[in-house]
Amino acid sequence: MAARDAKRPRNAARSRFPDVRQRQKVRPEPHGEVVRKERIMPIRSLLAPIAIAAAVVPSPTLGVGADSPFRGHEGLWEHYEGTKTCLRCHREQAETFFRSVHYQWKGPTPDLQGAPGGKLGKINVINDFCTNPRINWIGEVRAADGRVLAKGCSKCHAGRGRMPSEEMTEEQLLNIDCLICHASGYRRDLYRNADGSWEWKPILWQNQEGLDIVSQRISLPKKVMCLRCHAGSGGGPNYKRGDLEYRLHDCDRSFDVHMGRDGAGFECIDCHMGEDHRVRGRGADLADREMPEAPLDCADCHGEEPHDVKVLDRHTARVHCTACHIPEFAKDDPTDVYRDWSTPVWQEDRGRWYMKMELREHVIPVYAWFDGRTRMTLAGRPVSPLPSGEIPIAVPVGSRDEPRAKIYPFKVHRAKLPLLEERNWLVPIVTEEYYASADGDITPFVQEAAEKFYGLHDIRFRWVETVRYMGLFHEVVPADQALGCLDCHSPNGRLDWKALGYPGDPLERLLEGSP
Repeated sequence: MAARDAKRPRNAARSRFPDVRQRQKVRPEPHGEVVRKERIMPIRSLLAPIAIAAAVVPSPTLGVGADSPFRGHEGLWEHYEGTKTCLRCHREQAETFFRSVHYQWKGPTPDLQGAPGGKLGKINVINDFCTNPRINWIGEVRAADGRVLAKGCSKCHAGRGRMPSEEMTEEQLLNIDCLICHASGYRRDLYRNADGSWEWKPILWQNQEGLDIVSQRISLPKKVMCLRCHAGSGGGPNYKRGDLEYRLHDCDRSFDVHMGRDGAGFECIDCHMGEDHRVRGRGADLADREMPEAPLDCADCHGEEPHDVKVLDRHTARVHCTACHIPEFAKDDPTDVYRDWSTPVWQEDRGRWYMKMELREHVIPVYAWFDGRTRMTLAGRPVSPLPSGEIPIAVPVGSRDEPRAKIYPFKVHRAKLPLLEERNWLVPIVTEEYYASADGDITPFVQEAAEKFYGLHDIRFRWVETVRYMGLFHEVVPADQALGCLDCHSPNGRLDWKALGYPGDPLERLLEGSP
């Protein structure tokens, strides 16, 4: 990604759309400070011991004895020399991480309907947020006044700047940035080497004493480390997922009963840590799942009949727990529900072009059947529109007639993306260089992406509407805040019964004696 300068066009209209800086006050740095709307809380203030309701057993893949908590690394070396210092003791762990979805950004696809085989993930599919990381990987894009507008998708990759390869080499192992996940005080930034290459380096890389101190304060990944990337993905706080907000690092049980300080006090790894650097669980809109042998579900801890009231337990076979226990999302930071890449908007305060975007907060989910499988539109395959005419980026598979399907809550994200006329393929956009364009014309950045991604020249494209259903699994509320009967079973209830395959409210029909 080459560096470019943005020039303010002479007659550019000012943005009439949500001004992100005004809404959020401060734009977060994923690898810097943890940010909420009006305040910045340094990570060092978050390191007080947290009482955890369920004990965290250190993973054997991290080389920690079961009879002691995860140890720091004080005194194990004189000077930290980057990843090669870690490899002296943890080469096996580095090799398992190299093979993980967190490093490869792709993995096996056991839940993808019609999957072609091989490994898929964010690195080789097209998405409706930043479109694709391969063509927006690394580099600085600057505004005319010198401000950095973007640094590439590698900002949230646990590597030092090289794109992951399938072949394990020493160069690739040295590319792993262990401290991103294992040192809460670690910060890094993008620097240009003498040979012109870009590299993510510790901001203390010229302060050996400070770097030695930070690198020896090692721990299992904590929420604050996970949220560096997962809460800021999509370009801003909570833009992408909707249910992964910076607030989770320090919330009460009314915000999230599992992670709240007065709730279970969980860390992310209490649910998601698997073996060999693999992660349990899968978002409903994601292609890959690396631990299908260890699925993650509420019933793992709560059982299939967790309620004192039996009529509620009658729902659990067809209604997932989250449908009632996540009544809304985007509770602290608004989330992105629509991106129109075809409509450029000039942001005066940032000196850049941006896409038209709609942000919403306190959003009520959309409900749909989901049997664990997902239908996706894959790169290099002709699109197959839904009955609505929209192209499915990712939609859940399931129906009322599918016995193993349940009703789940979803965030629905819509977008407008380019489609190749000749082949009916979705095409990504070199989005970050587009921000610094002189006139807001996005056409050359679609053409450049088609060349980089598909090797195609002189393409013609048109704009199409897309849709993605994103499962909601975080920000679970306690029972006294969950949905009640009338939230669904009333004339103004939140469920669209016909969309779910019912002629009407099944409770009403049951009381009337109808089948």
